[in-house]
Amino acid sequence: MTMAARPIDPLPKVWDPDTRIGDMLKGKRGLVVGVANEHSIAYGCAAKLRAFGAELALTYLNEKAEKYVRPLAETIQASLLLPLDVERPGEMQAVFDRIRAEWGHLDFVIHSIAYAPREDLHGRVIDCSLAGFEQAMRVSCFSFIEMARLAEPLMRPGGVLLTMSYYGADKVVSNYNIMGPVKAALQATTRYLAAELGDAGVRVYAVSPGPLKTRAASGIAAFDELVADAVARSPAGRLVDIAEVGRTVAFLVGGSASGMTGDTIYVDAGLHNMA
Repeated sequence: MTMAARPIDPLPKVWDPDTRIGDMLKGKRGLVVGVANEHSIAYGCAAKLRAFGAELALTYLNEKAEKYVRPLAETIQASLLLPLDVERPGEMQAVFDRIRAEWGHLDFVIHSIAYAPREDLHGRVIDCSLAGFEQAMRVSCFSFIEMARLAEPLMRPGGVLLTMSYYGADKVVSNYNIMGPVKAALQATTRYLAAELGDAGVRVYAVSPGPLKTRAASGIAAFDELVADAVARSPAGRLVDIAEVGRTVAFLVGGSASGMTGDTIYVDAGLHNMA
């Protein structure tokens, strides 16, 4: 492979593009949902998947978000950039219809979106409103089921569906509140989807990063305290970054992870192992 043809890696901080970026995912095509800006976990995934040769479709939430996402899509040479608000009827179907028309098949889907209304996220679980709980589940969990259903007829054996979870699904984390039960449902969904799609050769994973300073995380109360506690308690004494999450996702999408499915994979510098 010549240097001119080498895939672009805009996140080389923890991955040397001169020696480790190549063609591991060449020929694979995938959808990445959840890029909001350059700090998004979804962008770390997209950048690393592209750097390994995958062809990508990205989405943006709305017109306001497009101006931030479009330059990132251009940087990593995304083939498609499409609007997607999972709460707007028909938009998700339109995304998959476009992918079917342009590509005919799909090798992976990365689901990296979550939302809860601020008043419900900042309050006790016991005080959560029905409307807030339903919206959090709709955006953060049910949308993954919808994507799986739409992706299934496009996927060939070896296909991968992947979502993002958090340690608060397993243990009580201060101020994570209603998102804990929501992420627990998402992890259970991952296991059931893996069981249902296994015969078709489609693998399903949840990836659980430690706390990362993303726009979505900024909605969690006392988030700086959560970050400081994670650094103090993790065996590595640090947070991970979006490039490290992206590397793990690239491994799961690739054939090297063919013997794994239904798992929640932790990428949190060992934090989840600590009491």
